[in-house]
Amino acid sequence: MKKKIIHFIYDLGRGGAETMLVRTIKELPEYEHVLVTLFPLHLFKDELQCDKYICFNFTSIFQIPLGIFKFRKLVKKEKPDLVHTHLFWPTVLARLSVPSRIPLLTTIHIFVNTAVEYTYWYIRLIDKWTYRFRKSIIIVVAKGAMDEYFAFLKQKPWKAYVLYTFVDVARFNTVATVAKEPSSVFRLITVGALREQKNHQYLIHAFALLKGQPFELHIYGEGDKRPLLEEQIKSTGANVILKGNVADIEKRIPQYNLFVMASLFEGFSLSVLEAMAMGIPMLLSDIQSFREECADTARYFSLKDPADFVTQLQQLAADTVQLQNNAVAAKERVLQNFTLTHNIRNLRQIYLDALNS
Repeated sequence: MKKKIIHFIYDLGRGGAETMLVRTIKELPEYEHVLVTLFPLHLFKDELQCDKYICFNFTSIFQIPLGIFKFRKLVKKEKPDLVHTHLFWPTVLARLSVPSRIPLLTTIHIFVNTAVEYTYWYIRLIDKWTYRFRKSIIIVVAKGAMDEYFAFLKQKPWKAYVLYTFVDVARFNTVATVAKEPSSVFRLITVGALREQKNHQYLIHAFALLKGQPFELHIYGEGDKRPLLEEQIKSTGANVILKGNVADIEKRIPQYNLFVMASLFEGFSLSVLEAMAMGIPMLLSDIQSFREECADTARYFSLKDPADFVTQLQQLAADTVQLQNNAVAAKERVLQNFTLTHNIRNLRQIYLDALNS
């Protein structure tokens, strides 16, 4: 009989954590998978291949305390062999619901020192208290994130693993040789939801400084910041176009000269891994997670001054040899470290260790 895993996450929006979860479930057919969400958003349709999907259909964050009782009841009914949570509130609810006889695994997808939610004192207090109440096996998407998390908890790890985010090389490799259309314009792409974390305002400000020069930025993604960004583009005259969500981003990326991100913080960016796998050079904000992800295969700019972005961009655009060298090195780094094969092999071992402990 297959061992049963309950996976618990906010919803099934198309973020990095959700994408990784849906894909790993598909790659682990030796287990029975029950996927539980708090909120009903579900953008994966037929991509989700779990044995059972259960949604609490919450409509407000104020309903979350009820999740303790609902999840406890669900665990009692489903009798899982282990529970695996993702993101803050599902993790807190599971720590207060899952009996100690059932192994509890938690994936931390962020660097807590720079995550917006961890600026709130009560979030920090709840995380610390619930971890002490119910220690779980911690899986972290980057070594730097692990060091930060346990420094924040002020505790030594009970059991902890680094499991890097992966890219689906089969999908983000087959069109890597698509030729760019001849153009006198140097085109840049960034991919990410239009929210504060992604810091698109910085990029628009930088492109306002580039007016009259042959550079153009396309932003792929949607979110509640769209009206603000539209107004900023209009008022500054920056050569920036909001492209919205697309289902074939792997076909779009190779059409650009450079991939950029100005994130204030990240866990371990799936979008960056996808660009690396497709052999496109990168210009990224100088934050710890990007440094761990890309090492010396990318160029970095200061978030304190958009003029630094402009300088870095102009230098890269004038040095096609450096662009190509960075792209080749980035692709090789992905193939050596961040593939689905690496991730699934290591996750299988983590699950076996948890079940045997």
